[in-house]
Amino acid sequence: MEAIITTHIEKLPEGVYLATSDDIQGLVAQGRTISETLEIARDVAKMLLEAGNEPERQALCVQESFDYPLVIGL
Repeated sequence: MEAIITTHIEKLPEGVYLATSDDIQGLVAQGRTISETLEIARDVAKMLLEAGNEPERQALCVQESFDYPLVIGL
């Protein structure tokens, strides 16, 4: 199963990135790069969803079409 989870990425004054999500309570991840932070967030989200209840998992299922933000470094 795949799920779409909206994450908020913020660069902290210490120079690291912080990811949180309103979609999954308790999702917090920190990394040195955006890529590393998203990788950690993905792992944390998976663990939280596996530990959670089935109705929440069903609500996050991927639809037939969706918008996806593409981040490009310039």
